[in-house]
Amino acid sequence: MDFTIGLTEGVAWPWPIAMYLFLAGISGGAVAVAICMNLFRGVHQDTPIMKAASLIGFVTIVLGMICLVLDLTNPLFFWRILVYYNPTSVMSIGVMALLFYIPLVFVLMLVSLRQEITSIGCLKWLDPTIGFLAKFRVALDWIVLILAIAICAYTGFLISALIRFPLINTAVLPALFVASGFSAGCAATKVLAAWLFGADRHGEDLHALHAAEWPIMAVEAMCLLMIIIALVSGNEAAKAAASAFCFGLWAQVFWIGAVGIGFIVPLVLSFFGSRNFRDSAAVFYTSGLAAICGMMCLRLFIIYAGQINSI
Repeated sequence: MDFTIGLTEGVAWPWPIAMYLFLAGISGGAVAVAICMNLFRGVHQDTPIMKAASLIGFVTIVLGMICLVLDLTNPLFFWRILVYYNPTSVMSIGVMALLFYIPLVFVLMLVSLRQEITSIGCLKWLDPTIGFLAKFRVALDWIVLILAIAICAYTGFLISALIRFPLINTAVLPALFVASGFSAGCAATKVLAAWLFGADRHGEDLHALHAAEWPIMAVEAMCLLMIIIALVSGNEAAKAAASAFCFGLWAQVFWIGAVGIGFIVPLVLSFFGSRNFRDSAAVFYTSGLAAICGMMCLRLFIIYAGQINSI
């Protein structure tokens, strides 16, 4: 199957693709960060962070796949992508990774939420099955971690292969997508862990997760800087594409949404103001949601500005 037909003619990838990239990034980022925290401590515990991340990971990847299927010309024939493979196609490799990632992250969610699931009367019969699956927890964590990172990166590889679009035809894009996925995954996980699973906002786990956000965001900013420098110092087509950062609607989306809301708002809320102000629940949730919104704006900018500035 030729997955490149039409991709160089106008805006080939509309908003459902941006939503898919956003949701897949959060899914892989949240799951990878939570598993890394457990592995760093040498445990495989069902902490509030692990519960929140596994739930986010499964729900967002399913929603992302719905967006991806609905964007197909013939959605009812999506099964063909699952049957016909081209080993040299980035999309085929990504589909294969998704075929393993989705069921395995579902199993991880069941194992992590075992107590919550089996506490529901009509679902108690699942306890023996979940208990059996929990025996493979160590292997499950490692496999899902590898797949989660692959899910974050493969969309960047897929988009960067479009040579006619200088803004997105860069080797840095996969790294940017991994970093932004981890950043938004951290934010979504800490918000849900505190809101739904009762994690202590001042506890050690959330403090470690919050501390991990800053180096991840620094890597994200460095990737963006490298893309801008490569465009400005490139050929005429690259220099023309660099104007997306300075002029037009999508420049506003980038600077106001991705940089202003996604970077500056969390930074200001975390480092300025009194301690009581910084420790308030409103600031905690606002900071997390701002980072998530910033990632969404970044994905929209990459998809739309990358295509429009190359038409």
